[in-house]
Amino acid sequence: MKELNKRLITLTISVLLAGALYAQSPVIEAGEFKSAAKGDNVVVVDANTASTFNRMHVKGAVNIPHLELYKDGDIKGILKEPDKLADYFGSKGITTDKKFIIYDDGSQKYNSRVYWTLRYLGADNVHLLHKDMNKWRKERIRLTRRGSKPASATFTPKVQDQLKANAAEVKKGINDNNVILLDSRAKGEYEGKEKKSKGHIKSAVNINYKDILDENGAFLPKSDMKIIFEEKGITPDKEIIAYCKTSVRAAVNFVALKDILGYPNVKVYDGAYLEWESKYPNLIEQ
Repeated sequence: MKELNKRLITLTISVLLAGALYAQSPVIEAGEFKSAAKGDNVVVVDANTASTFNRMHVKGAVNIPHLELYKDGDIKGILKEPDKLADYFGSKGITTDKKFIIYDDGSQKYNSRVYWTLRYLGADNVHLLHKDMNKWRKERIRLTRRGSKPASATFTPKVQDQLKANAAEVKKGINDNNVILLDSRAKGEYEGKEKKSKGHIKSAVNINYKDILDENGAFLPKSDMKIIFEEKGITPDKEIIAYCKTSVRAAVNFVALKDILGYPNVKVYDGAYLEWESKYPNLIEQ
């Protein structure tokens, strides 16, 4: 009985914490952008490739292609060490105390990945702007081809280890009823029906990151996302570890769960499926 009461109290606290954070969505709508982007402390980040950025970008934006954040090596998509990332962001004139507004090509993948990286490094005023050209034109968001070179700065990371999972934590979570492993890939990848995937991490559930976005790529309403997650047993009292092939798509589910719905314990497995396949091929199932 004591153990049951303890669990009920833990669940209640988790739900209350989640509820307190629901109103603090990190998403900035196009109509809010101009006022939100005012001030010297704001950095608008374009997470697209350099070539896309050079064709057209929001005036004043800094280009942070997500591919520049990763280590070299056989396993693609693993973040560089915090000190290397600090040097990189510093070279872009970025410090952790800034307010960040990040957009990409409209897919939510690349801005969410940069978002998660900044959150992991200790930035706590990070926002997403969805690229919807119809809305951008309506709100007259200014675009340009002209780039600028920001002055370098000192980026001091305050690493948030609770936002990042490693392979050992994932392996432990396979047999832990309090942990949900969330595969954010397409159903075919999850089931091992595509050449690039033999299946999924044992015991993982599947929610394609696209399932929580509307037809234009914007996040669904909170109530709709909550239903989608809860149907797979993903509730605020659980520890959730999201992954995909390289954990770019996983970052979309992270944003939805952690900072839109306010779930208190959400992580991204940075090594993702590619690392898992190389380490634990016997712990992959279809």
